[in-house]
Amino acid sequence: MLDRPGLRPTPDRVRETLFNWLGQDLGGWRCFDAFAGSGALAFEAASRGAKEVVACETDPALVAQLLASKHKLKADMVWVQRANGLNAMRAQTPASWDLVFLDPPFGSDLLGPSLQAAAVVLKPGGRVYLESGQPWTDAQLQPLGWQCDRHLRAGAVHAHMISRFGDGISG
Repeated sequence: MLDRPGLRPTPDRVRETLFNWLGQDLGGWRCFDAFAGSGALAFEAASRGAKEVVACETDPALVAQLLASKHKLKADMVWVQRANGLNAMRAQTPASWDLVFLDPPFGSDLLGPSLQAAAVVLKPGGRVYLESGQPWTDAQLQPLGWQCDRHLRAGAVHAHMISRFGDGISG
């Protein structure tokens, strides 16, 4: 794995919890990873049966690593794009994705605009996984049209499963 400033692969414990929240089988799902980094979330979704996974990354060395992993894993359903994830998400067809991963660099100002873009591309009943350095509360999410269905803190990482307001999951 490349050592890049700000690169924080989602910890194993958080990734395990995330996919327990989602269910183990993502058969037929379309997943969009706007800030792929190491690609851990994208490849995990692919390994659980996702039909299509788009992984966006701007760093050319990380893109090369993602492409090498795709080839090594024979993950033909993963599409690696050297692109700004926010701009790429804004270019997607509305209501076309089942799951959006949002894990931008901590301390960036990308979460608000990314949540707005995700609201457009997410299918009804779809979910967003949000990872940040601080918790996002319903009071912060509701003005953007979201609610927090699940939250986990693991060290400096706050993991959230969110959905459109009024479209939450139980449990």
